[in-house]
Amino acid sequence: MSQNDLSKLLYSKSHEWVKIDGNKALIGITDYAQQKLGDIVFVEISEPGKNLEIEESLGNIESVKAVSELYSPLSGVILRINDSLADLPETINKDPYADGWIVELEIKNMDDLDKLMDYSAYSDYIKDL
Repeated sequence: MSQNDLSKLLYSKSHEWVKIDGNKALIGITDYAQQKLGDIVFVEISEPGKNLEIEESLGNIESVKAVSELYSPLSGVILRINDSLADLPETINKDPYADGWIVELEIKNMDDLDKLMDYSAYSDYIKDL
């Protein structure tokens, strides 16, 4: 994904990216996060229809290094999950911003977007980690 495409996304401090399309959001983890995790071997995601509050767990991601919780960067309802990750969790390592998306959410509160960072702010944030 080009830097121009990355600049169209929003980012959380827990390293999720968000792509907004009207009142829907596609969510995944950033390239930074997948690199820190290492080889991803298992992804467990909440089922469609689940209501999530901002920063609530939406599932777990397991790598060869650790099991990490995934947090919802927005409040809303899970519309769909990326079912292909059940068989091919390594897709997140190979293509975190496209085929490696994790959930699609119907946004409950558009004001939640104000709590997220743009690409420039996120880039600065991870420099200090």
